[in-house]
Amino acid sequence: MALFTLGINHRTAPLSVREHVAFHAEELRRALADLASGGRVHEAAILSTCNRTELYFQADTPQAAIEWLADYRRLRHHDIEPYLYTHPEREAVRHAFRVASGLDSMVLGEPQILGQMKEAARIARESGTLGTTLNKLFQNSFAVAKDVRSTTAIGANIVSMAAAAVRLAERIFERIADQKVLFIGAGEMIELCATHFAAKKPKQIVIANRTIDRGRALADRFGATAIRLEDVGERLSEFDIVVSCTASQLPIIGLGLVERAIKARRHRPMFMVDLAVPRDVELEVGELDDVFLYTVDDLAQVVETGMESRQTAVVDAETIVAARVDSFLLWLQTRETVPVIRSLRDTAERTRRHEMEHALKLLAKGDDPAAVLDHLSHRLTNKFLHAPTHALSQAEGDRSELQSMATRLFNLHHD
Repeated sequence: MALFTLGINHRTAPLSVREHVAFHAEELRRALADLASGGRVHEAAILSTCNRTELYFQADTPQAAIEWLADYRRLRHHDIEPYLYTHPEREAVRHAFRVASGLDSMVLGEPQILGQMKEAARIARESGTLGTTLNKLFQNSFAVAKDVRSTTAIGANIVSMAAAAVRLAERIFERIADQKVLFIGAGEMIELCATHFAAKKPKQIVIANRTIDRGRALADRFGATAIRLEDVGERLSEFDIVVSCTASQLPIIGLGLVERAIKARRHRPMFMVDLAVPRDVELEVGELDDVFLYTVDDLAQVVETGMESRQTAVVDAETIVAARVDSFLLWLQTRETVPVIRSLRDTAERTRRHEMEHALKLLAKGDDPAAVLDHLSHRLTNKFLHAPTHALSQAEGDRSELQSMATRLFNLHHD
């Protein structure tokens, strides 16, 4: 079984493609169980964020996983395969380490991806698909990320998605303090955005969430109010800024809803940020004259500001990653010898027990203990050395490689 990474991200595919293969947390366990069924893969974990969907797995080839992803999402294979990347063994390990360290993120060095990888590993562990190899891969990824962040400047001057949303809003409105803000959802991304917008002291903050208690818990942190998700339709026109990020598989803000809101606002501009994958806001909303709609891909242009200050740290970070990749691959190679080592020890233990039983019988008969011990040592020596000496004496062709290996295995020294 080889180690592979199969994925799609913001560099290989636009949002319109990525949203078709995104997985939300509540469906990951079911997806992992389906992926691991029928012997497709040996171990598996799925990482799915607004910028990427990646499968980490062990299998003979990656083809079964490629076919599974297309079939599970009801996509035609030729429609999705051009956007996919597949990394075998060394590149799979390197990719995992770079992702965890923020080197492969839309926002270079952003720390949020590390938490998302930890969550992916936790779900895979609870689903029973995280075996020894993938567990080791993820634990090493987390260690590399910590090393990169603590010894390089990769995290300096980060412009996050949340901060980028604020910057864009400030291009539309002179003062955010004069605006009313609606957040739809109550997850980690909304929490980050609310933190950044709250710092600008807007006129009002409202949290809309499917679960009102969770919405209230987040709203209380910012002196905001909470409403039910189903109340958004009748209140949308009140808000100048709308930021949405839910786990809905279908858009929750349609064109007609926004058209009615804009009419009620007498065409005062509305700034909308859709951070969800799949999208929460229908694509056509962005075509309205009085709506400024931005998606995660649109924010990429903003987060590039300040990137130069972090580029110098990339070289140092990549050096750390490369060294850790070699270390992990060495462990992986060692793992391949474990069955041979176990078999060798089992054989030796069976031989030892057999000879001990034979010696104990001789002692029970009253034989001289010294003679029994001498006999035992000779029999053990002969049995342990029989297989290697036979292999050396019967070797055909060039024996030098076998002789060299025997010298290393038994730590022999030629006088």
